[in-house]
Amino acid sequence: MAVLALLFGCMAPDRIPYGLNVASTANIEGFEDIRMYADSSGSLPQSRVWLPAPTHKEINYLVLSGGGAGGAFSVGVLTAWTDKGERPEFDMVSGVSTGALIAPYAFLGPAYDEALVELYTSGVAQELVDMKFLPKGLLGPSLLKQEPLRKMVEQYLTRDILAEIAAEHRKGRRLLVLTSNLDSQRAVIWNMGAIADSQRPDALKLFQDIIIASASIPGLYPAVLIQAKSGERSFEEMHSDGGSASQILTIPEGWMASSDKVKWPEGATLNLYIIVNNALMPEFSTTRNNTFTVMARANSTLIKSQTRSALVATYVYAQKNGIRFRVASIDKQVPYTMIDPFNTVYMRAVYSLGYSRMSNGTLWKDRPSFADTIPAAQVAQWQ
Repeated sequence: MAVLALLFGCMAPDRIPYGLNVASTANIEGFEDIRMYADSSGSLPQSRVWLPAPTHKEINYLVLSGGGAGGAFSVGVLTAWTDKGERPEFDMVSGVSTGALIAPYAFLGPAYDEALVELYTSGVAQELVDMKFLPKGLLGPSLLKQEPLRKMVEQYLTRDILAEIAAEHRKGRRLLVLTSNLDSQRAVIWNMGAIADSQRPDALKLFQDIIIASASIPGLYPAVLIQAKSGERSFEEMHSDGGSASQILTIPEGWMASSDKVKWPEGATLNLYIIVNNALMPEFSTTRNNTFTVMARANSTLIKSQTRSALVATYVYAQKNGIRFRVASIDKQVPYTMIDPFNTVYMRAVYSLGYSRMSNGTLWKDRPSFADTIPAAQVAQWQ
C-alpha cells in the first residue's frame, strides 16, 4: 500500500496551491452570475438571472439525476412524452452526471430526441470505455481516459447548440448543471444558459468542461481542472461528478434550509418532474467477497440512500410550499455489471422501460416510493 501511495503521488500532476480564503472568493474570470454553491444560505445572486421568467401561470421544472448508463431511462421517458404529444416546454431543466449530458438536449426540446436516442441506445456509449488503458489507469488519475468522453461532448455540444441555449435563456428559461468542487468539498450549481449567453469566445470550452466534469464518475474518469481567479491570483479548481454531492438538483439545499429565501414568482404554480436514472428499491444480489465487488456494492447502496434522502427533503419542501411533486425511477431490477458500465443491452432495456412506463401512464408517483417490488416468490427462491 505504501508503494502504491508513493506511485500515485509521483504520477499525479503538480497543481498551483491555494487556500480556503482564496477559494471562498474565487470566480471564473470574465463571467458574472454563472455559479453558486448549493449549500449557500440566503438569497440567490441576481435572482432574475437564475429564476425562470414564465409567460404563463405554471413553471415546469425537469430534474434529471445521475445514474451512468441508466440515463437511457430518462431518454425513453422524454421520447415517449414527445410521442404522446403531452410534453411541456420546460421553464427549468437541471442535470447531474449522466443527467448533465442529457439536460442541454432536453432543454432544447423534442427536436433533439433522436440525437439522445442515438447516444444512449446505439452502442456508441461503449466507446467511452478504453479497456486497453485500464492497467495504466490503476497508477494514474483515473481508470479510463477522458478523451473519448470529451470527444463525444464536443461532437454533440457545438457552438450552434450553445447559441440555441443562449436564445432560450434570453426568453427566461433556465438550464442548470451540478458539479462537485473536490478542493472545497461543495456542490456547485452552474447557470449554463448564462454561460452560453455571455458572448465570450471561451464560453463553449467552459460549457463543455462543466458537462464533462459533472459526468466524470470519480476514479473512472479524471476530474476536470477549471481555471479560476481570486483577486490577482489565478489557479485551477478541481471539479468532478456532481453525483458525489447530490444525485439530483431540485431546490438548493441551502435555500431549502434558509428562512431568508427568494420566493417563486407570485401567482405561478411550480410543477416539479424528477426522473431518477437509478433504482430506488432494494436490488438483491449475492455479493462476492472481494475488494472491488464490495466497494462497488457499498457505493451502489450509498447512492440509493443519498437519493432517497434528497427526494424526501424535496418532497417535504414541496408540500410546505405548494409545489406539485412528481417522481419517476427505474422500478424493475435490470441485470447490470460494473465490469461493463455502458452495456448496450442494459441501456436499451432501461430505455424501453422508461418509454413503456410513460406510454401506459404508470410512470409518475406523487411522493417518494422505495418499496421492494420483487415478487415474494422470487425472493423465497433465492433464499
